[in-house]
Amino acid sequence: MLRKVFSVSLAMAALSSANAQDSTKTASLAINGSADVYYKYDFGKTKTNNLTSFTNSHNSFELGMASVKFDYKASKVEMVADLGFGKRAQEFSYNDAGILAAVKQLYLSYAANSWLKLTAGSWATHVGYELVDAYANRNYSMSYMFTNGPFFHTGIKAEITAGKSGFMIGVANPTDFKYVPDGFMNKKFLLAQYSFSGGDIFKGYLNYVGGQGLDTSKSKQVDLVLTSKVSSKFSLAFDGTVSSLKKYVGKDQFDQNKNWWAAGLYANIDPTSSLGFTLRGEYFSDKNGLRYGGLAGDGNIFATTLSAQIKAENLTIIPEFRIDASNKLLFTKSNGDATKTAANVLLAAVYSF
Repeated sequence: MLRKVFSVSLAMAALSSANAQDSTKTASLAINGSADVYYKYDFGKTKTNNLTSFTNSHNSFELGMASVKFDYKASKVEMVADLGFGKRAQEFSYNDAGILAAVKQLYLSYAANSWLKLTAGSWATHVGYELVDAYANRNYSMSYMFTNGPFFHTGIKAEITAGKSGFMIGVANPTDFKYVPDGFMNKKFLLAQYSFSGGDIFKGYLNYVGGQGLDTSKSKQVDLVLTSKVSSKFSLAFDGTVSSLKKYVGKDQFDQNKNWWAAGLYANIDPTSSLGFTLRGEYFSDKNGLRYGGLAGDGNIFATTLSAQIKAENLTIIPEFRIDASNKLLFTKSNGDATKTAANVLLAAVYSF
């Protein structure tokens, strides 16, 4: 993504008993943004076949999100304000009302030294492969893993770099809450990540989030992301995740542990700099019906999405075909009958600067 970076030099007069000289520090402000729109046609002629985020429509032209991000860096301190407007932003900040829903990220960071950075505020989750911004994904529609995982965290975290490895640990509000309702201030989640970078050839991320939600139930999720740039024209990515829940049933008692899990593979081919293709295959298992009640009893979904990226400068056109298949009667035909499969076509336009 192209960025317009505005650099300004700030002259600061520093007075001290030992040295009364002017010192000059360099600060920079990076401003970037994006906008996306799309049209979707569901062959079942219904919105109910859509079970993932941000594309809940049929035979309709839709606005996605207009987004602008301010990233200000001065010496060891960084401030990020990332704002989004539209249905995509509203769904992302579903626990927030009014203008607060437009705040995708807002955080302050302090680089204590070359290997330690401290961050406080609200930021997009470290869990998973896909991101909320349309320009950051090669498929336009979202995976089941993204939809059912955490969206963002609000709290404090420490990031440590040690050679090719990275470590992150943090404490945050319950998942997807910028502000915790009165009476639930004692609920906190633990965040953790181990990362390894071998350059573009191989990168790996092992992610964790767990804690006690507002309903007092205990949940945790472990996630693994692997990426590899095999060549300049071909790359692969894998995302696998397991989420478990112990539901509170009262009197300090919890129900037995239940879980859902999923895995996805992304194959990216770029014949030219202006043309690319991505095939995403995802398997989602929800035998306990934690996320989709109709899948209870060894239910699963296999979703296949083929997307193209046609690029002209900062504009990307994404034609997409998707088919979701389940071993349960989870979807709806155009005549209203229940069916095990659903399919749709989509055309999106994404601009970023």
